[in-house]
Amino acid sequence: MTGPASPLQALVRRQRRQQADALRIACAAAAAVSLAAVGLLGLSGWFLAAAALSGAAGPAAVLGFNYVFPSAGIRFLAIARTAARYGERVAGHQAALSALAEIRPALFAGLAAGDPARTLALSSGEASGRLVQDVDAIETLFVRRSAPWAAGASVAAAVVLLTLASPWATGIFLAGFAAQLWLGAWLGRRVSSVPGAAVLAASAALKDSFQSVAAAAPELRCYGLQDRLVDMLMDRAAALGEARRAAWSAEGVAGLPQACLTGLTVALVLAVTAAQPLPLAVLAALAASVAMEGGAGFARMFDRDGAMRAASLRLDEVLRPAPQAAVAPALSGARIGLRQGAAEVTLAAGDRLALTGRSGTGKTRLLEALVGLRAAPPGQIRIDGVPLETLPTGAARALFALAPQDAGMISGTVRENLHLADPAADDAALWAALEDACLAGKIRTLPQGLDSWIGEGGARLSGGERRRLGLARACLRPAPWLLLDEPTEGLDAATETAVVAALAARLARTGQGAIIVSHRPAPLSLCATALDLDAAPQLVCTDG
Repeated sequence: MTGPASPLQALVRRQRRQQADALRIACAAAAAVSLAAVGLLGLSGWFLAAAALSGAAGPAAVLGFNYVFPSAGIRFLAIARTAARYGERVAGHQAALSALAEIRPALFAGLAAGDPARTLALSSGEASGRLVQDVDAIETLFVRRSAPWAAGASVAAAVVLLTLASPWATGIFLAGFAAQLWLGAWLGRRVSSVPGAAVLAASAALKDSFQSVAAAAPELRCYGLQDRLVDMLMDRAAALGEARRAAWSAEGVAGLPQACLTGLTVALVLAVTAAQPLPLAVLAALAASVAMEGGAGFARMFDRDGAMRAASLRLDEVLRPAPQAAVAPALSGARIGLRQGAAEVTLAAGDRLALTGRSGTGKTRLLEALVGLRAAPPGQIRIDGVPLETLPTGAARALFALAPQDAGMISGTVRENLHLADPAADDAALWAALEDACLAGKIRTLPQGLDSWIGEGGARLSGGERRRLGLARACLRPAPWLLLDEPTEGLDAATETAVVAALAARLARTGQGAIIVSHRPAPLSLCATALDLDAAPQLVCTDG
């Protein structure tokens, strides 16, 4: 009895059901390709041998030889094989690519909603590798669906043609074909499995290293370390090349005995049909050869099992949902309780709290715990009287709009970056949020305004402008509480004064509450209440 399906298996099964029509077309087309291929080569061999014998028999035999029907059959089979192969490729890859297009968003959702400790442990390169290489590796789960049908059609066509020559030839072929499938599966597990997984791991390591180096490219150039890092990347690339060489060698090792088995099977078929007319013997040998080659193609699918299993394990790790508490009650955010040692603060809607303390005392981690980016510290945060750690991850996220200390920017326009907070916001709302962050004037000077491209990670903006764009994004989000982490860090005094004044006007206008983390007095002046994390034992927000 098999156990419950893994998250990836359940997702793949669902996609197979959704792509069932395309997969059926691909399977039917693959079977047609095999039928046409076996028939084409068998008929071609028979036709050439019979034509040669007729020519050797003299002019009378040549005149009596009917070459019209065989040549027409050959042309028909050639056209049918080409058309069926095209249909198989189109339908099979349509199903595979459509399924992968659905699997990647599900994987991204798993990363976003997963256990905070697991998600934060992934580097950007590793997360990208799972979204790209690992998902590509399981494409075979869809493409190979037509392989059994193709192999079955090859066997059926070969059995029909071989039976015309000799029942013994049919038995020899079936034995050879079965041995070939068993040998392919065995060699795939024993020879090709480990190299295939190694290629996947080496590719992920290269991607992870490259993204880490690319993110620090300016600093590396400033400190003259680019050559050293290039050497490191070359070592990763060399490791990937060696892994691929080992995988190709394994495929060669696995392919050699299968080729020998094909040759032995065809030789035995020729031996048992030697007493038959030459055209019939050639037909049997060529039909057996093509059908065995079709079986070899199916058997070679097992070579990818190692990479597929490794990718499946990595994807299951991401797709497996984090343990959840009971269903969360409806939260209004009317009261937020924070406890730090003996100190405790209870905030009502619209209150403003200054969160202070030395670096490393847990201020940022507390904000991240409120929005579910980290596990909540036991007994230290309550939302509407409910301990946050008892709620599902991210259950209180809708109550908060976070402007983090290092706000990430997508490679897109100002509009696209703002719409992350509220995809339905119209232009008036976007400009209002930019006004609240004192960035509207700058954006109006750009050639395309809201549709101006800000570059990779916001590279076309200054550091202060990126910070204010992150603040505008938080202001755009409809939430009862603003969480601001160092909102004026890196700004000059005049800009800081303007930003603080705009925030004060916004908070008075909207009635939002705010929890502000800062080492600068100006933004803290917005708050009537303070919680100093230096005044009591450190607030610890665990990662798991």
